[in-house]
Amino acid sequence: MNLEITHAQFGVRPPVVKPIPEFLIEVGEEGIRTLISKHYDKIRESSIANIFPQDAEEFAQAKVNSADFFIQICGGPKYFNTNRGAPQMVGRHAPFRITAQARQTWLELYKPLLEELKEQGITETSLLSFWGYLNIFSIWMINTQS
Repeated sequence: MNLEITHAQFGVRPPVVKPIPEFLIEVGEEGIRTLISKHYDKIRESSIANIFPQDAEEFAQAKVNSADFFIQICGGPKYFNTNRGAPQMVGRHAPFRITAQARQTWLELYKPLLEELKEQGITETSLLSFWGYLNIFSIWMINTQS
């Protein structure tokens, strides 16, 4: 499975395409929550841990918020909007110094998790659709030049 990372040009926000509905159908809400939880666990051990909550309760809540966002973006219930308001992710991420390298690390941590889902039978079409969203959406979050 080809999980290429698109080069990010600072200040450029390319058009984002949401994942296909089949991704949510195949993975399910609990599967997305598990994916996000595993991703955050990898983040906690990574070089970008410092831009995520350090308090255990806040970190656990960040996992929930992120999963709610991704379930919603994949066509599921609007958990994020209900619990946190409109996503406005660029603004929500503004307080954190997110560089192109931090984005790269964030994406790299997803790769083995998506490969794991493929091994569990999730179709490559669905996984590449989700990856395509992550890849481009994450460019929007870069707010600090390297």
